[in-house]
Amino acid sequence: MGQIKKYLFWFCLILATFIPYTPNMKANKEVIKMNTPFKITYYAKKHGKHITRTGTHDEKCRFWKSAKGVNLYTYFDLDEWGYRTASTAWKVRY
Repeated sequence: MGQIKKYLFWFCLILATFIPYTPNMKANKEVIKMNTPFKITYYAKKHGKHITRTGTHDEKCRFWKSAKGVNLYTYFDLDEWGYRTASTAWKVRY
């Protein structure tokens, strides 16, 4: 029985990595509040891992799609004091 649970766990874990997550951009626009600090978590290719930053949304920030159709969100990073872009999937918490 323990062996079955182990295989089921690994099967679910592998399956979860193949299910694409595309954030609902319309919903994200409604959730983002102007000039209010938030925590954003996303996978950064540069670092090779998920990172969490403190950011804010101002008039230069935007939701957009790349030429390849990838969802992007440009925000102001309060930790590094500059604009950054999260791609594909991100999570915002207040």
